[in-house]
Amino acid sequence: MTRHPALRSRDAVMLAFFLNGFVFASWASRIPDTRAALGLGNGELGLLLFSIAVGSVLTLPSSGALITRWGASTVLRAGVTIGLVGLVVAALSVGVLGTVPLTVAGLMAYGLGSGSWDVAMNVEGAAVEHRLGRAIMPRFHAGFSLGTVAGAGAGAAATALGVPVAWHLGLTSLVALVLVHLTVGNFLPRSVEAAETASTTSTLAAWREPRTLLIGLMVFACGVSEGSANDWLALGLIDGYDAPHWLGVAGFGLFVACMTASRFVGTTLLDRFGRVALLAATTVLAALGVAMVGLGNHPSMAAIGIVLWGVGAALGFPVGMSAASDDPVHAAARVSVASTIAYSAFLAGPPLLGVLAEHVGPQHALLAVALLLVPSALLVRATRPLPVTTSRVAA
Repeated sequence: MTRHPALRSRDAVMLAFFLNGFVFASWASRIPDTRAALGLGNGELGLLLFSIAVGSVLTLPSSGALITRWGASTVLRAGVTIGLVGLVVAALSVGVLGTVPLTVAGLMAYGLGSGSWDVAMNVEGAAVEHRLGRAIMPRFHAGFSLGTVAGAGAGAAATALGVPVAWHLGLTSLVALVLVHLTVGNFLPRSVEAAETASTTSTLAAWREPRTLLIGLMVFACGVSEGSANDWLALGLIDGYDAPHWLGVAGFGLFVACMTASRFVGTTLLDRFGRVALLAATTVLAALGVAMVGLGNHPSMAAIGIVLWGVGAALGFPVGMSAASDDPVHAAARVSVASTIAYSAFLAGPPLLGVLAEHVGPQHALLAVALLLVPSALLVRATRPLPVTTSRVAA
């Protein structure tokens, strides 16, 4: 029996999220090796990481319009290709050539492609969510987190075994590129997708919507929380707790494992408690976890903090994207706006934390994240669902 297009697209979107997380965590797991290979200080490393965010922010504002015009599958294919070629260039530069400028160029291309990849899979996920008639966006992001768990695990193993950065990231990129191009053909048919994402208002109009902007600001804080763990948690454990490199990577793996578990149960919790109450609680939980990691002086305290941080940081981004997509007619434009604001967190976060790390170390620099999360809990009211009627398909 032929499966409904929405169900096939659901599986394809889940794989796109998984591979996005796997590739990113594979790169994140080699950040300590990149710092060592290029001889960078913490401040210089922050500027290097800044290049990824620059690439993402450059492409995010136009992604919604491109998706409306060409479709999510076309934009995702292009983004994946550009991004993974850039990552391979960066890996070769780190592992073979040892040149900072080429590494920056490669990472910027990776960010450029990754930005389109992110928006396209979120817009397609929102279209599938509306077609199925139930909240599944946290599960898509759980797929991303599951990919980061797998990527962090593979990265920890590659680091422990001494696998060169170029070989590790090159093979990872090749496999991801092939799988994405083989599966995105199962996205919703263009005629259906266009009906879900076509907008009578431009992305510029979405920038003037207070609700969309508040959602973006909330997701900005969530992006700082998640991004700081991606970029600085392993280094904070290595430098602040005198942990070996593999244990620092394992700590990052614990974070994404907790985030994954929280996202898988998130749909049930959302149905029971609603967006606003759940996001307020998890945001405070994340702030507490970050503070424990930043102030701790024993690995056990750091481990507890990482668990709280991972659980608390799990739902902000997916629920924010789902809230921006409440009205499927304007989903592409609003997701593009919210994503642009959110990714500016990745633009500002790495260099600012790098500057702080130069003065207080990576561990204590994380306390700035906790200070940002507390007031952001007040913004979660913007995620209250909009009343929208859509056609539904039984899952």
